[in-house]
Amino acid sequence: MSRIAHRGRIAHMLRDPGSTGDATAIAYFADGCLLVENGLVVACDHWDKVLPDADNWQIINHDDALILPGFVDTHVHYPQSDIIGGYGEHLMHWLDNYAFPVEQKIGTDLEYAANVAEFFIEQSLQNGTTSALVFATVHQHSVDAIFEAALAKNMRLIAGKVLMDRNAPEDLCETVEQGNIATQKLIEKWHGKARLGYAITPRFAPTSTMQQLLAAGELLQANQQVLMHTHLSENKKEIELVGELFPDCADYLEVYEKAGLLCERSVFAHCVHLSSSEQQRIAKAGASIAFCPTSNLFLGSGLFDLRAARNCGINVGLGTDIGAGTSFSMLSTQMEAYKVGQLQGDSLHPFEALYLATLGGAKALHVEDKIGNFASGKEADFVVLDLKATKILARRTANDPDIRELLFVLSVLGSSDTVLQTWLAGERVV
Repeated sequence: MSRIAHRGRIAHMLRDPGSTGDATAIAYFADGCLLVENGLVVACDHWDKVLPDADNWQIINHDDALILPGFVDTHVHYPQSDIIGGYGEHLMHWLDNYAFPVEQKIGTDLEYAANVAEFFIEQSLQNGTTSALVFATVHQHSVDAIFEAALAKNMRLIAGKVLMDRNAPEDLCETVEQGNIATQKLIEKWHGKARLGYAITPRFAPTSTMQQLLAAGELLQANQQVLMHTHLSENKKEIELVGELFPDCADYLEVYEKAGLLCERSVFAHCVHLSSSEQQRIAKAGASIAFCPTSNLFLGSGLFDLRAARNCGINVGLGTDIGAGTSFSMLSTQMEAYKVGQLQGDSLHPFEALYLATLGGAKALHVEDKIGNFASGKEADFVVLDLKATKILARRTANDPDIRELLFVLSVLGSSDTVLQTWLAGERVV
């Protein structure tokens, strides 16, 4: 039996703090105790309220470090880890020049696929990301590779094989039947194994015929426990192309609606250029959005209106969107989300940013009953942040700022260097 009492500064979100940063939505303990037994949270409170029995509990002092729930990345492409920083232009050119070629390489080199998957998991954990919703490639072995790498670390991860049957290189396309058979086999092999889950993953409407999207919708209906993960309204040229390819649909979202792909288990990445009607229909369906500020800025796709989405009642999580995204760090991603808001006259509150990166992300992935905060019974995934990781960070935090200021400073100055430790289900992995 493993019983560990972690002592240090501890913060976690109890619920959605909203745009005003409701102070009652966050629990913060300047001298806190996180009790973990056999990989699960037993309690999280002030140290003097818990006082674990030293004879029965191993006590780990984290000194002045800050313990937060592990970060949840709601949209990322593991095969694109090696093309971060590819010279951008816009989305469609970037896919042709960077994304598709590296995915073709994964298709022909199983050893390379395994290597990239292991690197992706390593980088995610080193940046404090403990859960993620991940795109693989069209190849079955690409899904096997990422699940095997996550399984080796006991990481909670959801992934899926990409579905494409047109408008992509020939060796990255397949028939509707091939995609269906492979997807169902992968669901049966991996979904629910250890801490793994599956997401049916059409890349986006331009690379799928309506026949393939309809088949994906049938798979989603037949497998009630899996998610659906795709892209929506990232780029204006993309939206124009969708209009040309699906002239019978009034807008981009209607393509997915007609295919049966809009439901509470749907996660749509980007959603930069949604109409109010599309926002309302996403909210009504209970679907979620992955907000990917670094890639939206890098490719010049536009500014996601977080406030409009949240005001409609849409659940939103943060995504790094590697490799158009420029950092594995969810701290950096929070900072870019703040900048996107600033450009629209809306300041992202540090409590809301932490919510989006933890509990909000967990809700988007339908695993908020398992992760996202330190509620009793949840899996003990957490990150320990070093407040003295760099000279400037140590100097900036020397005056003991309150938790609101501390969280914001960490998003501005934090990076992978700030992550002192990462723990998965009560076991230290970094």
